[in-house]
Amino acid sequence: MRAGENGGMLDAVIRYLTCPYCGDGMTRAGGSLHCWAGHAFDIARQGYVSLLPAGATGGGGDSAGMVRARADFLAAGHFASLAAVIAAAAGDLAGSGAARGCVADVGAGTGYYLAAVLDRLPGRDGLALDISKFALRTAARAHQRIGAVGCDAWLRLPVAGSAAFLALNVFAPRNGAELRRVLSPAGRLLVVTPTPGHLGELIGPLGLLTVDQRKDERLSAKLSPYFELAGRREHQMMLSLDHQAVGAVVAMGPSSWHAAAAAAAARIRRLPDPMPVTLAVTLSVFRPTRPR
Repeated sequence: MRAGENGGMLDAVIRYLTCPYCGDGMTRAGGSLHCWAGHAFDIARQGYVSLLPAGATGGGGDSAGMVRARADFLAAGHFASLAAVIAAAAGDLAGSGAARGCVADVGAGTGYYLAAVLDRLPGRDGLALDISKFALRTAARAHQRIGAVGCDAWLRLPVAGSAAFLALNVFAPRNGAELRRVLSPAGRLLVVTPTPGHLGELIGPLGLLTVDQRKDERLSAKLSPYFELAGRREHQMMLSLDHQAVGAVVAMGPSSWHAAAAAAAARIRRLPDPMPVTLAVTLSVFRPTRPR
């Protein structure tokens, strides 16, 4: 059986999951997860389970096209250096007396970065949490120790309190209260955000969205009721992207919601091939604050 097929990889992480309706723990019975109160959730044939409550449709997540573009771009290794840096940071945190628990990736997308972290942490299981069913189908097969779960980062996560020793948040929404709740008191939150120079060579020519110059400052302020900054570093390198890869960068990111495909393709054709493009991100490590 392939990783994730028929929900097999969910078995290892069920103990970390809770019902989105009543908060009870979950068990598996055949092709469904059940809480102790009797609520049931079918496991999709692609191996993930949606724990979105009724009325939460999953709208607003990455589309099928965005996920395809991201999966192709990442599979080509363009962001491999970033995955390695994230995995190394996770390894350092795990080696500093970390508590028991899983790695919870909130806004996991295709599971690419979570898979790199789990390769570095052979004793840990991973939760790939995302609202996009298209992303979850890929994440469920990204690693043999990933359980992929559909949820909304802005609602209560279907994860038990203090279940995670490490929470990842890579280019994703951040709900500080929920990240704090699911993280062990001794755990850490690792956040990856773009710097203003990220993909800077493409912003003007392709009309991409710009990054807030005060993004790191605003990040710390937003998380401050629940976390305090423990460390921060930047990762930067120059990429050489052909037109196909540039097209994938546009299609996989938030700018894809604002740019017409035909117009973007015409602009890309006017760029050098290959095109030098900067990968520039900030990795921030946060520790939970003590409850007041």
